[in-house]
Amino acid sequence: MYEFLTQNSDLILKLVLAVGLGMIIGAERILAHKEAGMKTHALVSLGSALFIIISEMIVLKYGDIGGFDPTRIASQVIVGIGFLGAGSIIFQGNRLLGLTTAGGLWVTAGIGMATGFGFYGLAIITTFIVLLVLVLMNILERPIRRMFDGVDKPEAK
Repeated sequence: MYEFLTQNSDLILKLVLAVGLGMIIGAERILAHKEAGMKTHALVSLGSALFIIISEMIVLKYGDIGGFDPTRIASQVIVGIGFLGAGSIIFQGNRLLGLTTAGGLWVTAGIGMATGFGFYGLAIITTFIVLLVLVLMNILERPIRRMFDGVDKPEAK
């Protein structure tokens, strides 16, 4: 077991960091009372990192094959997350809900991809910036929303 861990320590670090960063963003979403929480964001980040790691492994194994483009995997991760995000967007009455959740899932996939490629600093900085946007914008939007429509949150029905 020790040999497995030492031989695969870089892969394990990538996957664990991806899960951790996704969980941090998901924790903020739970505190904001949103449906997509820690598990969802952790899995999106983990899955994205996994697909990037797979694409790197494919390059190592089949890189000498002509016409092979491993970057297609990364581009398809983005497309797949788009479908997941689209599923989180709903109309409730005349209000459109879930756009921030969709955007959060999309950027969390990017964080997972950065982690999968080994760009740890980029992934950590992006996670910090995402949290700043989600927390600070939530604080700043409340008085603006009250000023224009007198409603702090959408009505629960």
